[in-house]
Amino acid sequence: MAKRLFVGSLSYDVTQPQLEELFATVGTVESATLITDKFSGNSKGFAFVEMSSDAEADKAIQELNGKELAGRNIVVNEARPREERPAGFTSRSPRRKY
Repeated sequence: MAKRLFVGSLSYDVTQPQLEELFATVGTVESATLITDKFSGNSKGFAFVEMSSDAEADKAIQELNGKELAGRNIVVNEARPREERPAGFTSRSPRRKY
């Protein structure tokens, strides 16, 4: 079973191939997703990496958390489950009266 990792404090210059290459040094990378702004396409400074096994994910956390990548010390830890959020603007939002 693959374990999903959160990777934070990334330089805005880091590319997805660089991220995959770094994590491949500690195990098999199932997927690496660099989170980008949907309008500008620029990196938001964090990513999610899925390792092929729990042991490899734990090794990645141990060895890569705090490691320097593109001039910044990255944060690597286990990703939390995604929280459900309300979708967009609703007409029931309170309005201010001036």
